Amino acid sequence: MKALPWVLAGMGAGAAIAYVMLNGPQPQAATGPNAFERAAGRAWFWGSKTRAGAAGRDAVGRLKEGLGRVTGDRKLAEEGIADQAIGGVQDAVGAVAQATGETIHNLNRA
Repeated sequence: MKALPWVLAGMGAGAAIAYVMLNGPQPQAATGPNAFERAAGRAWFWGSKTRAGAAGRDAVGRLKEGLGRVTGDRKLAEEGIADQAIGGVQDAVGAVAQATGETIHNLNRA
């Protein structure tokens, strides 16, 4: 039961990060074909969702690694390190998707 507060705190932090990332500034509508604006919005939103998932996976990975080190469970610690690496890759992919969406939006405005 000692781990329960940490799990709940991690879930709360993940929810807060997801809320902030999903409610961030989005590309503004501009003059031009609506299909391009929709594509830009979808790319940006998908990138935001991916980055939120990456933040959650990274947090879970840190939790697993810490618990593994404290309990001496090497396998759990290694799983945590792997989860953190996957979270880093997901974050990078999400950042590229967001940048793509913003680029499409900016090109449409030009």
